[in-house]
Amino acid sequence: MIEPLATAELIAGKLIRETPFAYRLELPPAHPVFDRMHFVDFGRTFGTGRPAMAYACTRLTVAAAKTIKIQIEHNDTCAIWLNGREVYSLGGERQLKLRRDERSFEMAHEFLADLKSGANTLLVRSETAGGEWRILLQPPSDKGAVVSGVTPPAIGLHGLANLDDKITSLTNWLVLGPFPREQRELDRQLAEERQFVFGKMHAGIAGLVTWTIPKVEVLGGLFNPRPWGTNYHWNYHNGGTAWAMQHLAAATGRRQYADYASRFCDFHLEGIPFVEHQVKTLNAVESANHWIIDTPLLDFTLAPSLPFLHRLRMEADFPKRALYEQWIARMIEYARHEQIRLPGRGIFTRTTPVKFTTWTDDLFMGMPFLMQAAAYTKDEALRRELLDDAAGQTVAFNSQVWDEAAQLYMHACYSERPVKLPHWSRCNGWAIWAMSEVLQQLPAAHRLFPAILRQFQVHAASLLRWQATDGFWLNVVDRPDARKEVSGTAIFVMALARGLRHGWLSDPAYLRSVSLGWHALTSRIEADGTVHDICAGTMCTEDEEYYMQRPFYDDDTHGLFAVLFAAIEVDRMEKNKGRFLGANGAHSVAVPNSAARLSNAGAHE
Repeated sequence: MIEPLATAELIAGKLIRETPFAYRLELPPAHPVFDRMHFVDFGRTFGTGRPAMAYACTRLTVAAAKTIKIQIEHNDTCAIWLNGREVYSLGGERQLKLRRDERSFEMAHEFLADLKSGANTLLVRSETAGGEWRILLQPPSDKGAVVSGVTPPAIGLHGLANLDDKITSLTNWLVLGPFPREQRELDRQLAEERQFVFGKMHAGIAGLVTWTIPKVEVLGGLFNPRPWGTNYHWNYHNGGTAWAMQHLAAATGRRQYADYASRFCDFHLEGIPFVEHQVKTLNAVESANHWIIDTPLLDFTLAPSLPFLHRLRMEADFPKRALYEQWIARMIEYARHEQIRLPGRGIFTRTTPVKFTTWTDDLFMGMPFLMQAAAYTKDEALRRELLDDAAGQTVAFNSQVWDEAAQLYMHACYSERPVKLPHWSRCNGWAIWAMSEVLQQLPAAHRLFPAILRQFQVHAASLLRWQATDGFWLNVVDRPDARKEVSGTAIFVMALARGLRHGWLSDPAYLRSVSLGWHALTSRIEADGTVHDICAGTMCTEDEEYYMQRPFYDDDTHGLFAVLFAAIEVDRMEKNKGRFLGANGAHSVAVPNSAARLSNAGAHE
């Protein structure tokens, strides 16, 4: 067998070499498609503190006439004209209200825009009573749903006569102002689309003004972005990678891997004020690491916090420990009282793509944190609460996402629409990984321990029958024409090796499966630490072809941290297999006959 820890260190070394943990100052390009939030910050451009009025103009371009819905949020009075016709108007004084959802922002107002073929001029008049002064526009949020076949309008100033192309790369808007709030004579002129006559001056508050561009902000971006992101932006798989590096440091005795995790944690904690400034002051709601600011989703709360908990548990004293404690206290509060739960079941659920969608992923996004938090807290009542919550949810999730007929987990379950979602490999990985985390720390005398152990064994037996003869599992576990995929394979290898080590599994077939799976994984790892064939992040849908067509990438941390944990567990298994195989009274579970095992590697190509 190829030495597991040496393989893990190849990957870890590459992570250390390629991860700067720093922001890069940059001018973000104007996003040319109306498929997300767009804004004009009049206050940043013209100043605040006095009543005023100003205009902003852009163009929406479509290949064929269509009607679209546009959501809007603004302070005070706002009116909008499309091709000279008023399509929105709301007077009075009001505060801007923007509500953060899991993968979207929700706005209070909306209007219909009848777009003609070609370019359409959108003119906004905005007023301020003297305070905040912004408008924000977006198409209705898809809330993370898988949407295909929809082409959104282009937005921006491209094609506008007498405008330098360099301007169109900086901004999608022109602005004019500020004017006294009570002045109204410009309405007629602008609505007649004579606003793009450059060189004409208008009487503003402090003198003559003409069309210009909004204030352009310099933002802090991340180095080396790839299609799937970077090694160090804020999300669960990068937090998971830092967590894996901590475990690798313990397994090898090499401090540099723990230092990597500490840099991840410190970078994000220290950067929160900077990120919050970009999101809330500069309106860069999709700027680097924006998910760390008030995002109500386990992917961006509990799961990436695991390396913080681990360091708190393992190191008695270190710089910034107080900041770590504050962060974890905040996350425990979120888990107990703020994360949305499925009514009647008490399990973590989501609002995406529809309210009360239960994702199998959330077994992993939530249960390991609850278990680690229980081990961390000195409050005995809280410890029992967290253990009971994790154990209860681990069992209750099965009523929603476990497919009894297939003996596999579906990716998700819609509470109001009973359809079967595909048996995606990585979601099955999240489930068995989460169960193994609960079993490792839950007292064996706990009333739910036997039920969780039994489910772990049943799931393991089912996975065994879907492993290809070359050791891989497929991206859709039970689709013979699906691609071989590294992250799911790595998680299954890790979980089965962990099951053997703890005595939860005893059949020698699992030992053979782990060895074969590890051999398959090493065939996708290069000598420089590059890891191939990792499925990209994936939303949920009942359309199986969506999963079949997901892109695969090199070095996506969705897979890297799974491979690191697999290496650690395989190493432990190899060092102890003579002692633990068949120990602790574990019983093997017969492989079900409800679906035939794929019989040859050729069927998996």
